[in-house]
Formats: sequence, structure tokens, C-alpha cells
Amino acid sequence: MMTLSLPSPAIISPPPSLKPSNPSRQKLQSSSSTTSPPFINLETHNSRLIHNHLNDGHLLKAVAALDFAAQQGDYPADIQTYSLLLKACIRTREFHLGKLVHSRLTQSRLDPDSVTLNSLISLYAKCGDSNRADTIFKSMGEKRDLVSWSAMISCLANCGRELDAVQMFVETLECGFRPNEYCFSAVIRACSNTENVSIGKIIFGFLMKCGYLEREVCVGCALIDMFVKGSGDLDSAYKVFDKMTDRNVVAWTLMITRCAQLGYPRDAVGFFTDMILSGFVPDRFTLSGVVSACAELESLMLGKQLHSWVIRMGLASDVCVGCSLVDMYAKCTTEGSVDDSRKVFDRMPEQNVMSWTAIITGYVQSGDCDKEAIRLFCQMIEGNVAPNHFTFASVLKACGNLLNLFVGEQVYTHAVKRGLGLDNIVGNSLINMYSRSGKIEEARKAFESLFEKNLVSYNTMVNAYAKNLNSEEAFEILNEIEDTGIVVSAYTYASLLSGASSIGAIGMGEKIHGRILKSGFASNYCVCNALISMYSRCGNIEAAFQVFKEMRDRNLISWTSMITGFAKHGSAARALEIFHDMLRAGVRPNGITYIAVLSACSHVGLISEGWKHFRSMSKEHGIVPRMEHYACMVDLLGRSGSLVEALEFIKSMPLVADVLVWRTFLGACRVHSDTELGKHAAKMILEQDPNDPAAYILLSNLYASAGQWKDVADIRRSMKERNLMKEAGCSWIEVENVVHKFHVGETSHPQAREIYGELDHLALKIKELGYVPDISCVLHELDEEQKVQYLFQHSEKIAVTFGLISTSKSKPIRVFKNLRVCGDCHTAIKYISAVTGREIVLRDSNRFHHIKDGTCSCNDYW
Repeated sequence: MMTLSLPSPAIISPPPSLKPSNPSRQKLQSSSSTTSPPFINLETHNSRLIHNHLNDGHLLKAVAALDFAAQQGDYPADIQTYSLLLKACIRTREFHLGKLVHSRLTQSRLDPDSVTLNSLISLYAKCGDSNRADTIFKSMGEKRDLVSWSAMISCLANCGRELDAVQMFVETLECGFRPNEYCFSAVIRACSNTENVSIGKIIFGFLMKCGYLEREVCVGCALIDMFVKGSGDLDSAYKVFDKMTDRNVVAWTLMITRCAQLGYPRDAVGFFTDMILSGFVPDRFTLSGVVSACAELESLMLGKQLHSWVIRMGLASDVCVGCSLVDMYAKCTTEGSVDDSRKVFDRMPEQNVMSWTAIITGYVQSGDCDKEAIRLFCQMIEGNVAPNHFTFASVLKACGNLLNLFVGEQVYTHAVKRGLGLDNIVGNSLINMYSRSGKIEEARKAFESLFEKNLVSYNTMVNAYAKNLNSEEAFEILNEIEDTGIVVSAYTYASLLSGASSIGAIGMGEKIHGRILKSGFASNYCVCNALISMYSRCGNIEAAFQVFKEMRDRNLISWTSMITGFAKHGSAARALEIFHDMLRAGVRPNGITYIAVLSACSHVGLISEGWKHFRSMSKEHGIVPRMEHYACMVDLLGRSGSLVEALEFIKSMPLVADVLVWRTFLGACRVHSDTELGKHAAKMILEQDPNDPAAYILLSNLYASAGQWKDVADIRRSMKERNLMKEAGCSWIEVENVVHKFHVGETSHPQAREIYGELDHLALKIKELGYVPDISCVLHELDEEQKVQYLFQHSEKIAVTFGLISTSKSKPIRVFKNLRVCGDCHTAIKYISAVTGREIVLRDSNRFHHIKDGTCSCNDYW
């Protein structure tokens, strides 16, 4: 059992008085009358006056009367009045007045009773001054009662001295006190963290024997928080809540908010429904919590119903509820929801930093309103509302989305001027902005300059390196996370899985999955969605589907991720089947879902099916097609060779086709070798963005495949003059948790000699089987022999060969490429799978190719 070593008791040490009072007491002056006036008990008179002010709700007048009497040298009040004053100061959170009352109490030389001293402990506990509260507690001696011990435990728990609070609870027991519900709830609150939750579970067993769990709401709420905050154990929190016989609005609200925070928004909505059916009236905190749950579910219909409820209850002007509504409308990506978010914001009678930050963040989250978010930020500054670290983080994210470093660095300078330059949240957003803009060195400098790195900091750097295929640095950061001892939560695992999926590191992903199963986070929808994405992006679509099937609570992201996964793997039938299952389950699709559905149709040439879904978007679900949806239709038509029809579709669009649409069309022209239409597409791109390197590269490749080498040379010269760089093609493969990256003609790899020896051997074997090199895939002016030699130096072939000599024959070889796979490599790898008997999974920038026994899942339609 823990023991405490306490110093000797000390006297109460009050704060300095605001004005020194006269220690002598003034006597009543006799009047001119010969008879003496009646005796007036000043102590009783002043106490009555103070009581009257308190009864009228005038705390300031009551304290002023006390202070005035003390300054005049009168008897200010009796000890009961001091006690009432202190309690009033605590209740109204007027702590500065409470300190003044304490000062006058000390000067009065009255002997405070235990009730008054307990109030003083609570006063300084609320002020966050645990040292002064401790001094008062130690001075009490024999006056300490259970309330004193409970107040001190609560003080220490609230002031971040959790272990001291637990030790004081043990000393309470050793002194012979039997804890009550307030004492238990205070020490449980001290255990509501990952470090002390094991101690909390021991105390939980103790209070079960005392029978407080079922009787007291405050104990039940403290336990719910302990299980949720300490170990993310929502199941135990459910059990505690079920055993509570006397629930109130606070208990219901706690369950709703904790479910939403832990990633179970559907459960949060369920608790809200049960609460209403049980006859409880929600308050502003309840409504804020359930609206936040709707935001996570992207359930606009339910969100609007709750908005109506908010209006009927007269809470539309509440800042807390208003911010939740702004966030909900912004996250529900249905067309027009961002406008609804702005309407809620504009109707708020008082706009503070919370509401401004909510609307700015909402515009950033909507996907295409980053410029408006920056404009709102400027408007906020002009309105003399000081932005906080969350505001700066959102604006920096907007700058990152726009790749606008110039504005982003100005915003960060503004944050520095306001003293927020070293804030973690601001720093993490700065890292993200640089990494999205491809400035990895600047991102690393921002990362290293952080005063205290957290999981978001590490994960942002992992993603930055992963997106730039710096696998060694990415895994170095992942390993550093483990070495720091950062407490792993559901979001930690989701973040790590995101880093692993970015570089196709399925070995690392499987390792993280194992830890998830042991940690109890396997049912968390956020983690499950990350697992689906990881397995899908790493090439194991069946493992992704298994996770999806086992999910207890699926949201729109879960369904959309699975549809996207099947689409990328060329399984259009399964993608559409999941889509129809989603509709039958009552989950409303959004614009991103339809991008996945249209992509599924595009990858296998389901033209009529694609048209059907494109038309149903607005007719059945009210989703106005955006540029991405039009690009999907252009891709669908272009892949099938219907280039003229695709061009007519572009011309008929109600929107002016942007670079994305024309680039998609140009890619189709490249595949089908239509030089004239390709030139037109490139012209349209360069009119909008004269410095788009992709347009030059695609057109150059189109000319090269047609043998128009002079035009190729002209384009390359133009790119050089504009200082435009072509993205270097590379392929990579993970072997034993190490990612090996290869470029064309790679010779720096330690096993390069062995790789090329095996590749020469394979070349002979596949030629015997019927492989003929497709020299049209060589986009350089070389003689035929050089072209054949060049083809066998492509990064895809090198990576596959390394996989053959480095992995077990029982495992598939998974290779990833940053660009579209070369046609000759696609053919050669099919032959390699046939001669070696190995399954080869190849992911390029467009889709997955599952190659086995000489055939590919794409059926050569890619």
C-alpha cells in the first residue's frame, strides 16, 4: 500500500490584502444627546447586510460590504458569513473575489471551522493553485474531515498531480475514513489516463464492494471517462452506464460525446435516441455532441433534423452548438452543404474565434474552397478577432492544398508574431504545407524545429517521405515513433497504417494489424477504414474485404473505400455489388462514392453502366456532378476508344473543362495513338496552364510512339526553356520490411549483378515462350537493338526480378510504380509469371494488375 511522507502542518497563508486595514477597532462616538445610544452589534449588522446582498444575487456588493467594514475597523462578519461568501465565489467562479474574502478572513483573526477551510481548499483548487490548497489542508490538523480529504484529492487530480491524488486517497484510507461518492469520483478522475488506468481498475474493484457504482451518477461518469480516456475501452464504459440506476442528462451526454470521439458515431446517435425516449431533454452540450456524430457519419438528413431541434429549443444562438452545426454542414460533402455552413455562421449573433475557426475549417474540408477559407481568414483579422492555433492550422492547410507557399509563409509569420510559431498544431500544419508542395527539406527543417513532436508530427513526415518515395527515411521515422514511447491510440494506428499504405509496405501494415488485434482497437471504425485502405493500396484486396465484412459499424467512408478498392483492382462487378449493398443499407452516397463507381465502370469498359450511374447522381441523390465526375466519364469513353464521343461530351459540359479533364482526354489519345486530337487536348491544357509538365510529356510520348522525333525534340526543348522537369519513373518493392526502389537502368543496388543475371536468364526463357519486345514503347530515337536492350532496363522488370530472387515462392510479388506501367513490361511480366509460376501484383498510377499463369486481371484493358 502506498504511503505519503507529509511535512509538518503549516498555518494558513493568505494572499496579500488589496488595501491594508486598520487593526484597531473604532469605538462609537457619543451623540450630543445626554442619553447613550442603544448598543449596536456590528458583527451581526454587517453579516445581515452581506446576507441580504447574497440573497439578492449581488455577490460583488456583498464582498464590497465585507471589504468596507474591514477597512473601517468594524467587525466584518461571523465565520458562517465568510463560509457563505467563499461558496458563492466558487459557485460563480469569481475566484479573485474569493481570494479577497480569504485575506479579510485572515485579518479578522476568527478561528475558521472545517466547512470554511474546505471551501478555501476548493477555491484554490479551482484556481489551479494546488500548493496553496495543500498548505491550507496541512494547517487543518484535527479539523480535517472526509470533505477535506476529498476536496484535496480532487484538487490534485485537477491540477495534473494525479499520482499525488492517488497517494492522498491511500492516506485517507489509512486515517480510517470511509470514502464517499465524491472521494471515489475524485481519485477515479486522477486515474483517467493511460499511465494510471491500471490503478483505477483496482479502485474500481474496491468501490464495487462499497456499492457506489449503481447508486451515484458522479462515480459512474468518472468511471466512464476513466475507461474511455485511459484505455479506449468503450465496452467497459457501456457496462458501467448500463448499471447506473439513476442517470441524468450529464451521464447521457457523456456517453454520446465519448462514442463520437472514439470513432463510434452511430452508437452516439443511438444513445441520443434512447435518451430522448427515456424522457430526458438534451442541453447544448448534448446537441453539440450528437451533431458532431452526424458530421462524422456525413448524415446531412439527420443533421438537418437536429438543426431544426436546435432552433425549436432556442439554442440557435449558442456558440458551441453553432460551431458544431457549421462543422457538420461542411463535412457533409453533398452539394450546397458548405453554403448551409456559411448561413449558420452568418446567423450567429456573436462570432468569436471558435465560430470563425469552424467556418474556415469547414471551407478547407469541403475540398475546393481553399481560396474562400483564406479570404475569410483575412476578414477575421480585419475584424480584430485574434486567430488561435487551430485557425492558423486550417489556413496553412488551405495554402498547402493550393500549393501556395508565398501566402502560407506569410500566414506562418503572422502566427509567429502572435506567439504561436512553436505551437505543435501550427508546426504540424507547416510541415504538411511544405510536404504537399514537394519541399521535403523545408518540411524536415520545420519538423526538427518543433519544441515537442507528437504523433501528428511524425505521421506528417512519414507521409511526406512516402509520397516522394523516400522509403528509408519514411521507415526511419516510423521506427523513431516506437522509440519515443508515444502512447498508441486508435488514431495512432490509423495514422501508421496510412504511412504504410502510401508506400505499399504491406509487411509493415500486417505488423501494425497484429498490434491492433492485441490492443483491442480492431472494432474501431476509423482503424478498420485505415486497414481497408492499407490492404487495398498494398495489393491484397481480399484482406481488405475481410476487414470490411467483419466491421460492426460501417460509415460512408467504409463503403466508399471498399468500392474504390475493388475499382482499382479491376473488379467492377464486386464494386457495383458493394455500391448496391450500401444503398440497401440506407447509406446515402456522396460525390466521392460516385467517383469510385464511375472509375469501376471505366476500368473494365462498362459504358452503358457508367452512363446510368452518372445520370442517377443528380436524379436520385441530388448530387450535382463536379469536374472529377466529368473527368471519369471522359476516361470511360476515352479508354474504350470513343475519342470523338469523349470530345463531344467535353464540349457539352455545363462547366468549362479544366486541366484534369483535358489531361484525361490527352492520356486516352496517347493510348489510342490519335495525334491530332492529342494536339488539340494539349493546346487546351497549355492555354489554362502553360507550365503543366504532364501535358508536354503526354504529347511528347504521343509523338514518339508515332515516330515524329522532330516534334519530340521541339517539345523537350520547350520544356527545358521553361525549366519544367519530367517526373522520373521508378518502381519499388518491399522485402522483409525494407523498401527497395529502382529507376531505369538501376546499377546502385547492392544486388544489381545478381538481378541483371537473373533478368538475362528470364529474357531467354520468355522469348522461347513467344514474347516479342515491343520497341514502340521506347520513347527515344535509338536503333532497334538498343531499344530492345533499353526495354530490359525498365524499372518494373528490375523490381519484379529482384522480387523473384528475394522472396518465398509461396508469396505474391508486389511491385509498385509511380507512373503508368509500360506496355512492353506488362506483356513481359505476364510471360514471367507463366515461366516462374509466381503470382505478380503490379500497382501503377491508375490501377492494380493481378498477373498469374500468364494472364492479367485487367484483360489487357487498361
